[in-house]
Amino acid sequence: MTPLSDSTDARTRGPRGAHVGLAILALAMGGFAIGTTEFVSMGLLPQVARGVDVSIPSAGHAISAYAVGVVVGAPAIAFLGSGWPRRAVLIGLMTLFALGNAATAVVTSYPGLLAARFVSGLPHGAFFGVASLLAASLARPGRQGRAVAKVMLGLSFANVAGVPAATWLGQNLGWRSAYWLVAALALVTLALVTAFVPTRPGDPSASWRRELRALGDPQVLLTLVAGAIGFGGMFAVYTYVVPTLTEVGGLPESAAPVFLLAFGLGMVAGTWLAGELAAWSVFRSLFIGGGGQGLLLLVFALAAPAGWWTLPVVFGITATGSVLVVNLQLRLMDVAGDAQTIGAAMNHASLNLANALGAWLGGLVIAAGWGYRAPAVVGFGLSMLGLVVLGLSARLHVGERRRTALR
Repeated sequence: MTPLSDSTDARTRGPRGAHVGLAILALAMGGFAIGTTEFVSMGLLPQVARGVDVSIPSAGHAISAYAVGVVVGAPAIAFLGSGWPRRAVLIGLMTLFALGNAATAVVTSYPGLLAARFVSGLPHGAFFGVASLLAASLARPGRQGRAVAKVMLGLSFANVAGVPAATWLGQNLGWRSAYWLVAALALVTLALVTAFVPTRPGDPSASWRRELRALGDPQVLLTLVAGAIGFGGMFAVYTYVVPTLTEVGGLPESAAPVFLLAFGLGMVAGTWLAGELAAWSVFRSLFIGGGGQGLLLLVFALAAPAGWWTLPVVFGITATGSVLVVNLQLRLMDVAGDAQTIGAAMNHASLNLANALGAWLGGLVIAAGWGYRAPAVVGFGLSMLGLVVLGLSARLHVGERRRTALR
């Protein structure tokens, strides 16, 4: 992997043992808070729709608004903050995140909901990007992939504990209570980051021009496009999973937390597996994750009427999708060269573009009258297109290696 902008000397001076563990725990806690707000909206979509008096497909646009916030915020913050001390950047991002979720909890109109979700999404990509770089800088050589996976486990555990708990809370105390919970989690993260994350100076050579140049690299662009298209398949299903279970599977709304838990357990398993697979081959892991996710989305479309029997399929979708996500992060950190901040941050911009794309296309086919199983078929198609893009990246990579060998 390309050396990170935090130097080896800085790593040598950094904390060791338990202090490193506490620092990574603080970073993972931020991922837990972000994962909770990102995915709880899907579990509470019917309640949110009723709360602001719109249809379920229209309420799905609030999920897209959050994703658009990530897409806008990741490059903007990476350009502006690439030379800033990383702990200070994390504190600022989590403060904005807390404010956005508090605003979500108090808005009363549909436009206000869209605006609050957009603001909540702004810190998302940059937080994960900076946190991944910081975690990798604290890890021993050869273990950077596992350190990044541990940070991403916060996002995965959010779907095991945070999302089901917040969904239950929203269903029983009103959907706004779920976002108050997220704001509280953001404050806990602020305290942990301040207490345990070591100070790291900014990169004095960083500039928005250098970061911007990375976006012109074909491998960076292909990796981003592969994530934006391929991972959109999961969101096409996840966004509308609750109405799919109730309308097609014949289950009550109270089943939603159980299925969201299965999504979360799949993410935990897949994130752990991704860290192990990364030590074998990052690129091959991308094909395993993308291909497995696509096939399981097709199975979900066929099995949706079976109700509870789709639980293992849901688990598998997010397990394979998580292998894809973590290794996309590592791939971008590798191919971005010196522009580490933009490379790491743009992964989550890409994935949330996938969020917006999947939610939008899923809503379109439902509104067209094709039913709640149609988004899974759309998801299968998106996953296959993502594999095509990865194939182009692999072909380019092989060509580059051959040209290097001939020199």
